[in-house]
Amino acid sequence: MSSKHTMQLLQILVSSALLLVGAAAARKTTTTHIKFYLHDIATAVPSSPATAVRVARGVTPLPVDPAFRFGDMFVIDDLLTEGPNAASPAIGTAQGFYIFASRTDFTLMLSLNMVFTAGPHNGSTIAVLARDAILDPVRELPVVGGTGAFRGATGYGLLRTYSGNLTTFNAVVQVDMYVRARASATH
Repeated sequence: MSSKHTMQLLQILVSSALLLVGAAAARKTTTTHIKFYLHDIATAVPSSPATAVRVARGVTPLPVDPAFRFGDMFVIDDLLTEGPNAASPAIGTAQGFYIFASRTDFTLMLSLNMVFTAGPHNGSTIAVLARDAILDPVRELPVVGGTGAFRGATGYGLLRTYSGNLTTFNAVVQVDMYVRARASATH
């Protein structure tokens, strides 16, 4: 083999190795755990305006509570805070909607974007699309994407009702997000 061919082969091997190293680095992911609280206020009270508004009314009353109906749809812009108290530092909002998707119980179809407006994730979002059986003690919801530091995210969130009132349908939900995203993702 001539030295010219040897040099070309060496260049191809080095280029291939660099591409493989670059591809492996691009695939490197990190898992981030974020704990916060979501404040869902369906019935306004003097100290808190409604953050969940019914925009569609279903036809069939739910047997567990006739005030709610299969097909009821709420649009939300819920406060996200560091602690369970609404006066805790705000870190963002949960924007989206939920629909009562069961004819027999309190099970929602939930679609929301968690929009971070403060703290280390400011400017990033996490998208969730899931079934949420709101009376279960712990609900697992999949992460289907994100932006900013969470671009291309996967993972899950564990939701626990911290406090709630089935008469007013107001709740504070503890959220533990476990989000995997590329380590090199930037804003």
